[in-house]
Amino acid sequence: MRETQELSPDMELPQGLGAAMARSPAAMERFAALPAEEQEALIRRARSAQSKQEMRACVDGLLQ
Repeated sequence: MRETQELSPDMELPQGLGAAMARSPAAMERFAALPAEEQEALIRRARSAQSKQEMRACVDGLLQ
């Protein structure tokens, strides 16, 4: 069984990113499988998203 990674407190999942990934279980699984550094990079991109489309692009990027 794989141990889950803990994000640092300042790298909590933004609400919009969590909501977007909740609509895509495959994206959520891919995010969980990423190394912590890549998860943090995605979180930073999501925090800078200015629209739902940009947030969706963050999630869609996980599926490519």
